[in-house]
Amino acid sequence: MKTYFFHFIFCVLATFSQAQGNARLTLTQAVEMAKAQSTAARQAATTKETRYWEFRTFQSNFRPQLLLNSRVPAFTRSFNEVVQPDGTILFQPVRNNNSSVGLSLEQNVARSGGVIYATTQLQRFDDFSRNNTLYNGTLFAVGLEQPLFRFNEMKWDRKIEPLKFNESQQEYIESLEQIATTANALYFDLLLAQVNLSIATTNQKNTGDILRIAQEKFDLGKISRNEILQLQLEQLKAEKAVATAKRDVEISTLNLKAYIGLQNDDKLELEEPQPATKPLVPAEKALAEAYANRADAIAFSRRLLEAERDVAKAKSESGLNATITANIGFSNRGQKISDLYVQPQNQQVVSIEFTMPVLDWGRAQSRQKTAEANRQLTQYTIEQDQQNFKQQIYTQVTLFEMLKDQLSLTARADSIASEKYQIAKDRYVLGDLSITDLSIAFAEKDQARRDFIGALRDYWAAFYQLRWLTLYDFEKQEKIK
Repeated sequence: MKTYFFHFIFCVLATFSQAQGNARLTLTQAVEMAKAQSTAARQAATTKETRYWEFRTFQSNFRPQLLLNSRVPAFTRSFNEVVQPDGTILFQPVRNNNSSVGLSLEQNVARSGGVIYATTQLQRFDDFSRNNTLYNGTLFAVGLEQPLFRFNEMKWDRKIEPLKFNESQQEYIESLEQIATTANALYFDLLLAQVNLSIATTNQKNTGDILRIAQEKFDLGKISRNEILQLQLEQLKAEKAVATAKRDVEISTLNLKAYIGLQNDDKLELEEPQPATKPLVPAEKALAEAYANRADAIAFSRRLLEAERDVAKAKSESGLNATITANIGFSNRGQKISDLYVQPQNQQVVSIEFTMPVLDWGRAQSRQKTAEANRQLTQYTIEQDQQNFKQQIYTQVTLFEMLKDQLSLTARADSIASEKYQIAKDRYVLGDLSITDLSIAFAEKDQARRDFIGALRDYWAAFYQLRWLTLYDFEKQEKIK
């Protein structure tokens, strides 16, 4: 985020050095401001941070855990049921405190799914009714809890969680490129609105000038009343177009400012962005970078591993499950704490517990077959997604190259239409052109200008879409980070 912060500072300084309440803004500045301070950018950063701490939680499961457990105090005052030697029952008053404190160091073993530990514990029992105090303690003990034939979740987490973390990192970069795509669309919404306003204002002025000239000609009897009415109608249309264009500019300005996080009352003056300097985007290069950088490419491997994990889990739950518990150490008891360290006794615990289904009416087999079918479906789905992935890249590269050619053609058409209109206007002033032909040239000029801005918009939309699909900057020839 530091990089985008500095970009933001640069944009602010560059943008707001203008006077008279107007701020010039380029497409690059708008995109960088959106990446730095938009609500969408903050949401993406928060999601990235959440995924980071989730990964840290996963990593902590493979590190030793030091645990302190205690029960202090544990006072009891009641009547307890006591069975006598002759089988009778008496309710004896009980008033005691049975406190304990322990310290243990545990380490998960990812390869086997077991837990090894070392522990020490001290217990104190105060019998207030008999004024007696006893101590019991495990001075030191080491132990093992080892599942057998059971699903080892940690083994699979070790494979899957790093992929999920890398996937989240690339998703963050993709989110920023999606923000750039949206900012680009809003930028051109405003740019087109400003172009329409410029066209409408120019047309209003030109129509007014022509109307005054036509009025002089009408007074001299050189043109008909119908031409005057036609020009008056064109004047009204021009005034209406100016009002509509001003409204569109205001709305588009608010939308752009809101998205990029710009909070001021300055009017924005947008610059027409020039085409990218790098003319060629090789399709194979784009595909290779997409596979190397996109979150979807990582997700292909992650999804397949998750399907394999589910199969392994279903298989492990269909047969014998056993757990070995072993513990060895030293323990003792006494009336004083020091007594615990006098000739401590060996402490040994070994146990094996197991479960094995005998009759489950095919439930375990059904779960296994379901998991295997889901794995097969996942494989087919991933294959289809990979094909779509490739096709999307090739299509976008082809579209980008076509739009570059289209942009060149519309730029030429815009220049020709503008020149044609100027000639038509001069001819009309000289009386060598009809009002109908002038109107045609008028409309062609406006449409050609709008077509050029539309082609420019499509070009830059394809440019940022290609960046998002590949996470590669073809201008700088480097990965987007």
